[in-house]
Amino acid sequence: MFTRILIANRGEIAVRIIRAARELGIETVAVHSTADATSRHVKLADRAICIGGPPAAESYLNIPHIISAAEVANVDAIHPGYGFLAENAHFAEVCRSCNIEFIGPSVESMALLGDKIKCKETAAKAKVPMFPGSKGAVEDEAEAVKVARRIGYPVIIKAAAGGGGRGMRIAHNDLGLRSAIHSARAEAEAAFGNGSVFIEKFLESARHVEVQILGDQHGNVVHLFERDCSMQRRHQKLIEEAPCPVLDEQTRHDLCASAVRLAKAAGYFSAGTVEFLLDKKKDFYLLEVNTRVQVEHPVTEAITGVDIVKTQIRVAAGEKLGFTQKDIHLAGHAMEVRINAEDPERRFAPCPGTIEHFDIPGGPGVRLDTHCYGGYRVPPNYDSMIAKLIVHQPTRKLVIATMRRALAEFTIAPIKTTIPLHQQLMTNGDFIKADVDIHFVERLLAERAEG
Repeated sequence: MFTRILIANRGEIAVRIIRAARELGIETVAVHSTADATSRHVKLADRAICIGGPPAAESYLNIPHIISAAEVANVDAIHPGYGFLAENAHFAEVCRSCNIEFIGPSVESMALLGDKIKCKETAAKAKVPMFPGSKGAVEDEAEAVKVARRIGYPVIIKAAAGGGGRGMRIAHNDLGLRSAIHSARAEAEAAFGNGSVFIEKFLESARHVEVQILGDQHGNVVHLFERDCSMQRRHQKLIEEAPCPVLDEQTRHDLCASAVRLAKAAGYFSAGTVEFLLDKKKDFYLLEVNTRVQVEHPVTEAITGVDIVKTQIRVAAGEKLGFTQKDIHLAGHAMEVRINAEDPERRFAPCPGTIEHFDIPGGPGVRLDTHCYGGYRVPPNYDSMIAKLIVHQPTRKLVIATMRRALAEFTIAPIKTTIPLHQQLMTNGDFIKADVDIHFVERLLAERAEG
């Protein structure tokens, strides 16, 4: 087991990793920008090192600075968390070339699954269901139109690299497709340095369902069942729950088995997530693979009792999983809401600033992951998520009741947050019935704006 690890991240995920490491008896080193000098992860770590200014390019994305900090602190390994460099195969390669273990998958599997075109090729060999579309990158307008006419409109253009909705466009006809190809390519090139795009059939109505996988370096791979992440806005998740409330047991088995086959085909180890879209007939299609721990991992931890972050660390140290698929069982229902420092009444404008009042909820079945506290200043330089509120209860109905109560107890002031939005969603009839899709929140917000 490692003696000391560095956390190449910030915010609540850095706090989460520090806590897991401490319970394993591992010393922790936090890196931080000048804007994060007072963040909770800096206070909790055994040692903290400033690696640059507020812009992420000067700090959390600065590989030489992070490696220098790791060498100065004499760490055995680096945990990248999520975001920033977590899915950067080059960073993983640099870490290992410096004899510092990267707490994540191999460089080869990261590169394979991180490129959506190569991922689709691997998935095809593993017989994982996929949308009809182009076999590889689309080179020109004529080829794009030919593919779209073959599979039928609407279609979606996607960047081969990256994610978060960038390099993604929807087209409903030839004219729209020709324009979308160029704009998607340009955005992908600017965002990821790779302008390759491909085309798939677009579902007008779908649920976003993903499978949590864990693998070790001895060839063992298991799934920890699925999460439903359909409640999202502009491809950013707002609410996640596990298990998916509309899946029957056979579909759940098939979905999870597909994820495991893909992971094994890619020689995958560590924590990862295989994402799918589910249509109204309960048919599912591969979306992408995230080769890292997910923001929403706590809901899976709640329903399975498996500590995903500790397992990541153990696997990186060469240990076996220590459990098999037969040892993993579903227990109850869990839900997570992301609390962002944004104003829903002003089109979700970011609301950085000092938190004067930070009164947190508690009670049975309630967990809060956060790096904030009363007096903490939310910087304007990073993602606006400041907390994750997680509830676990025997049934979904009880989860929603507890979540309402917990949200009512949660006070963050004077900055604006998305707590009021979540309170409204928890009383929405369609959400309570689990009758939603990935466009549900945006439709709801559009209707409210018109009203």
